Amino acid sequence: MEPVELPIDGTLDLHLFRPAEVKHLIPDYIDECLARNIFKIRIIHGKGTGTLRRLVHSILEKHPRVEHYKLCSESGGGWGATEADLSRPDSSENT
Repeated sequence: MEPVELPIDGTLDLHLFRPAEVKHLIPDYIDECLARNIFKIRIIHGKGTGTLRRLVHSILEKHPRVEHYKLCSESGGGWGATEADLSRPDSSENT
């Protein structure tokens, strides 16, 4: 199976992936967003039973560049999506 290249635009729809892929996919997606100076992301996990939402939140809690996250407003997907703010690089890191 060939890899599929997805646009890195700050929105990640997990409906396109198997649950087993999510553990590595989300940190990789965050890293790609940061490399492209995208500091606000939205992860669409669906409403379902809440299992995938809990997994997403667990991954976000552990990522060092996630400042905070919350469920989206109704216009952004409601409790079927989570938005997260990523920390910007410290200006002292560039010197």
